[in-house]
Amino acid sequence: MATQPDHDSLRSSQFLTDSFQRGLAHWNRERLVPGFPSDDWQKRMERDLRMARLEGGFLEEVRAGIVDRAAAAPTDVDGFVAWFEELKQTGPGQGDRLFPWLAEEASPEQLKWFFEQEAAGEAGFDDLVAMTQIKMPTTAKLELARNYWDEMGRGQEAGMHGPMLDALVETLQVGPVIENTVWQSLALANAMTAMATSRRYAWHSVGALGVIELTAPGRSALVAKGLKRIGLSNRERRYFDLHAVLDVKHSEDWNREVLRPVVAEDPARAVAIAEGALIRLTCGQLCFDRYRAELWG
Repeated sequence: MATQPDHDSLRSSQFLTDSFQRGLAHWNRERLVPGFPSDDWQKRMERDLRMARLEGGFLEEVRAGIVDRAAAAPTDVDGFVAWFEELKQTGPGQGDRLFPWLAEEASPEQLKWFFEQEAAGEAGFDDLVAMTQIKMPTTAKLELARNYWDEMGRGQEAGMHGPMLDALVETLQVGPVIENTVWQSLALANAMTAMATSRRYAWHSVGALGVIELTAPGRSALVAKGLKRIGLSNRERRYFDLHAVLDVKHSEDWNREVLRPVVAEDPARAVAIAEGALIRLTCGQLCFDRYRAELWG
């Protein structure tokens, strides 16, 4: 049975609201787009500092809800990897009944709404990996590089994962925009971006990215099944079909080449990695709960 997060501690949050998460999402998109020098750069820095403090407050509030569970993670290598892999069965949001329903019962319009939310909240796994790998130990850095290379289609544009997602957006004729996205989806992307862009959460990002690889294949397979049921071709649902298979190997490689060596080098990293994984899963469960509420009425 999947473990439930403490939703009561989050319901009154000043950070888990439409206005805050949309503002944070807009800031993230603006600050990460390549730009040019401007005359108002000092004002922009002041705004960025204010937003970074708010982003930190948001992440720390979510972290407070999972810190006790993360503290119970073993810090020896074998024990920690076993604990981490067990999250596939017992982590927040795992086995959610939303996904079998998407596979078997959801209408085309319901699947399109679900995908619109997911696409708008997509933080870009390739960019998250690229930002996380900065100054990582050699073995971990090499595995993150291999993962990134797969995300980039091994140098072939047709194989890049991001454009595959964009193509599905076009096929389904959805308009994934921040204003039409529930705050839970934005919070998930904002949390992932916060961990990857702030070096104080670098080990958290390792855990968050690793747990995506661990838990995504089953959900991806069910979403692909639903898309096939409503008539999408193999090519059109390629993004989900690919992740249903490829992420299984990615997870095995991540756990062996990233988690094992970095925890062996410094056992204190285990707790931070555990926290990052639980932050990602908790934000995911908030999404699933909201999606069910919207889709099931």
